[in-house]
Amino acid sequence: MSYLDRIRACHRWRAEDYLPFLLAGDPRPLGWVTPGFAGRLHDFPEAFEVSEAAVTLPARHGDFESRSAVLKEVLWKLHSEGEVPAWRGEDYGICRRWGAAVLFKMERGAVPLFGLPAYGIHVNGYVKTPEGPQLWVGRRSRHKTLAPGKLDHLVAGGQPYGLSLMENVVKEAAEEASVPEDLARRARPAGALGYLCARPEGQRNDVLFIYDLELPADFVPTPNDDEVEEFFLWPMEKILERLKDSDDFKFNVALVNLDFALRHGVLTPDDEPEYQAIVEGLQGRFAD
Repeated sequence: MSYLDRIRACHRWRAEDYLPFLLAGDPRPLGWVTPGFAGRLHDFPEAFEVSEAAVTLPARHGDFESRSAVLKEVLWKLHSEGEVPAWRGEDYGICRRWGAAVLFKMERGAVPLFGLPAYGIHVNGYVKTPEGPQLWVGRRSRHKTLAPGKLDHLVAGGQPYGLSLMENVVKEAAEEASVPEDLARRARPAGALGYLCARPEGQRNDVLFIYDLELPADFVPTPNDDEVEEFFLWPMEKILERLKDSDDFKFNVALVNLDFALRHGVLTPDDEPEYQAIVEGLQGRFAD
């Protein structure tokens, strides 16, 4: 396994395996739906227009409230029949790009089934040492539906509808790691990474907003809900070793860890032969 293998795993999908999900009057795909799921949506003609070429939310659902309401009704029906199993009771705001108009809100657990754009925050909680930065690593609870028991960041979470990114950082930091609000607000934006990939839960069309949070050496995070089991403080070298030699980290955490290693000089062009390819891969560009 290589760092590039980790990156490529987040960019694996084939357009020919999906139908575009459209809003009436706009030819640009908003998301991507498997033919099998499109067949199920065909059973809801009041909500969708389904053809061999696309699934379309029709013009009669032409505003935020109408779209959100009809989707909630259909998705609750599908959930009751076991076809939207990962029901989270939390809505995502769906927009084409961050900062654009929110087109509708949708139950978080259904978003990958439509391949819709989703956003999240990942916080690198790190401690400066003479030997270089060390990162706090969390182990996800083993009962979680997605990536149970996998290694994760100090703080990470999807972006709910109605919260700012920093409000979400503060919320997730308190819930997952017992980070006080005044400390959590020291987190600084450090960029964003996007990917589009086929996963067991559906088509992940995500943008991760990255934050760096320098923590005092005497701060020890503790789980404050049932999302995380335990935390470890690891040198970056150990994290990079695990990325290469195991499948211990949640799939998208690898991207953020590699980005941190590049920005903090842990991976350098003198020491890493695939440095350029890693940089380009994190931008979604791959050499032939």
